[in-house]
Amino acid sequence: MTEPVSHLHRALAAGQFVVTGEIGPPKGTNVGPCLHEAEAYLKGRVAAVNVTDIQTAVMRTGSMAMCKLLLERGIEPVFQMVCRDRNRLALQSDLLSAYILGIRNVLALTGDHVAMGDHPEAKPVYDLDSVSLLETMTRLESGSDLGHDFKGNPNTLDGAPKFFKGCCVTPCTDEVEPQILKLEKKVAAGAQFVQTQAVYDPVAFEKFMKLIEHLKVPVLVGIVVLKSAGMAKYMNRAVPGVQVPEPLIKELSAAPKENLKKVAAEIAGRLVRQMKPMCQGAHLMTLGWDDVVPGILANAGL
Repeated sequence: MTEPVSHLHRALAAGQFVVTGEIGPPKGTNVGPCLHEAEAYLKGRVAAVNVTDIQTAVMRTGSMAMCKLLLERGIEPVFQMVCRDRNRLALQSDLLSAYILGIRNVLALTGDHVAMGDHPEAKPVYDLDSVSLLETMTRLESGSDLGHDFKGNPNTLDGAPKFFKGCCVTPCTDEVEPQILKLEKKVAAGAQFVQTQAVYDPVAFEKFMKLIEHLKVPVLVGIVVLKSAGMAKYMNRAVPGVQVPEPLIKELSAAPKENLKKVAAEIAGRLVRQMKPMCQGAHLMTLGWDDVVPGILANAGL
């Protein structure tokens, strides 16, 4: 077994049920509120905290800087890296920089297209995709002290990094076979853990988990906290591969506005509790409602 390089790696290797959280850097330099939320509601409650990388192609403060600030506060980060904005030179350079700063967990993502964001005229790069980014990390790690770069030039690194490498998958899409094929490629390229996109159907998730049993990789089921019935309906309409069942929408619709956070925590906690026997952890995406995390964990029995 590979020697664990992070707390998240160690916990999953030990067979623990692991919970991770997520924060989005601000659009600007005022990082105080974001760090306060992480310290107040995530620290000590989750194994690690994902930091999104220019999420939905909206320009924001960089993920690496926020990861370093979390580390300074005793919170283990997961450095999300998207391939949309950087070529292979910049991606490799950022990986080495992240390792030097103490960042060990990296989640490889292809990234949403710039057309979704606030700078639609920006030029997308996509020199690599999530599979080749994972391959890049694996090559950088190769060798005892001297790693290989993306070109495969041996012993070109004066000191090689070692990461706990993650990837994403969408389990509940109508056409699941392409997702499984892509996940197989990601694991072959070096992925050591998986965080899923949002799941609200335990039955469909269980079917998916049975289809990927052969991969032998820990999976953390993703839960996006539902802030309202309107948000749930929007996700059904606009987010590919995500389907919020009608009973959950009705439950949110019936909740008074002042009770929405409580109901959202109950729903998320119930989903985690139902899917806990099927996977190795849960990834909570609170979209700024970090204060519901303690309630989610309580409702999940964690």
